[in-house]
Amino acid sequence: MVLASALALGACDRKSAAQAAAVDLPPLKSLAGFPVGTCVQAAQLDDAAFAALVAAQVSQLTAEWEMKMEYIVQDDGSLRFDAPDRIAAFARTHGLRFFGHTLVWYAQSPAAFARLGSGPGFAAAYRDYIHAVVGRYRGQAAGWDVVNEAVAEDGEGWRECLWSQRLGRLEHMTLAFQHAREADPDAVLFLNDYNLENLPKKRATFLKLAEALLKAGAPLGGLGTQTHVAADLKAGELTAALKDLASLGLPIHLSEMDVSLSRAKGLLRDRRELEAGQARVYAEAAEAFSSLPARQRFAFTFWGLRDGESWLKREDARDTPLPFDDAGQAKAAAGAWAAALR
Repeated sequence: MVLASALALGACDRKSAAQAAAVDLPPLKSLAGFPVGTCVQAAQLDDAAFAALVAAQVSQLTAEWEMKMEYIVQDDGSLRFDAPDRIAAFARTHGLRFFGHTLVWYAQSPAAFARLGSGPGFAAAYRDYIHAVVGRYRGQAAGWDVVNEAVAEDGEGWRECLWSQRLGRLEHMTLAFQHAREADPDAVLFLNDYNLENLPKKRATFLKLAEALLKAGAPLGGLGTQTHVAADLKAGELTAALKDLASLGLPIHLSEMDVSLSRAKGLLRDRRELEAGQARVYAEAAEAFSSLPARQRFAFTFWGLRDGESWLKREDARDTPLPFDDAGQAKAAAGAWAAALR
């Protein structure tokens, strides 16, 4: 019992020391030789403490969901931009880079599009939508997730969706990139997907899709890897994924990173071990990304800053996947990320 108590106290002391050191970290964006981002929702900016944390810590903003079709496209076909306009304005006011997410996503097929049927009318509406959204933020958005999550869950080919059924499996993606380029000649246009770190088969299919788009003449400018991973991700998997993705020579956006404790499936079930695993994964991500050639380091984006705002909280309220706690204090994960950059 004495030995167990001593070990427990020692572990707690080490944890407390790591967290205390992390609290004193300088802003994350000041530590990196590349843009550091996060996602936000417009309503979150009404929280003064949250807004101050964002402005202090990051140099790039992504709208978490309010630039997706589910928000912008109304049932009658009209478009609403109040929330994304607020986010873009916040970015301008605070000197932050703005990133657009996302134009075409298999999971969303608004009724206004579905009822058009096939043919020229659908193709014209598709083009007009992309022109309207990208054109509205022309000169403001540094880049766009043009096509999101196009590869099947198991890596077996590409997903079927409204867009592929009406415009063609590869053609709807090629058109999306071409229309986005027409609307903003300067934005970097991305293909974005998830589970590329832990599913090599899916990663290989993703890279083949990128090559097919380039061959078809799509102005694909970069690759986005969401990096929603768990604390038991095997060491080296994230590094291997970034190395593979960088092989095409395109800019890489580590676009939506969080490290879940609750989704860990391995033997590490003790919370302290999971938190240590989380810190290790964040450190590997920072080191692997910073090791890419400078021209390929588009941005490193955390999918939120404070644990309390994470989408993973809806799955498990006990999860704490982000670099800052609910109060906005830097955690050991943030400290490990920063230390890896040094």
